[in-house]
Amino acid sequence: MKKEVLVFIFDGYADWEPAYVCSELNAPESGYQVKTVAFDKSPKVSMGGFRVLPDYAVDEVPKSFYLLILSGGYAWMEQKNNAILPLVRYAVSHHIPVGAICNAANFMAENGFLDSIRHTGNTLPFMKAQAPHYKGQDFFIEEQAVCDAGIITANGSGTLEFAKEILHLLQAKPEEGITQWYRLNKLGFYSV
Repeated sequence: MKKEVLVFIFDGYADWEPAYVCSELNAPESGYQVKTVAFDKSPKVSMGGFRVLPDYAVDEVPKSFYLLILSGGYAWMEQKNNAILPLVRYAVSHHIPVGAICNAANFMAENGFLDSIRHTGNTLPFMKAQAPHYKGQDFFIEEQAVCDAGIITANGSGTLEFAKEILHLLQAKPEEGITQWYRLNKLGFYSV
């Protein structure tokens, strides 16, 4: 049986941000399968207009998942996703990795998850503005994606690096395979 990876979706979620890693984790040869979770099971429409029927409502999530991915979107800035906090706390307290990209990293900062680990986000000033209770500025790193203590953070332009960090953490591919995959997707077939 494949290990489940959960992607939290909501109206207006940034559909491209988890796309690279989800396609790799959901591949037939992978030991993982991707499932979506939302506050309820009604269809959610992404920023790109994809209409998705969630696999799980938050209260139906099996407790044996292996990764939780939080995509960006404006709803984080509007405090519309705060009810996901119990699921995030569950994951962190049970040493289940959590990936947060773009505005979802601000949510992690606001709720204290980044106060003592290396992390990144869109910019430090933006994170501080969006997360008034954030105390982790000494651990902020200006990189596309950072993984520390089972928490993967990335800025909104770091989708490939976010995917690479998750693939490394889950050991979803051999090291050489991750490197080749990343180079192909970052540089393409032909060097410019």
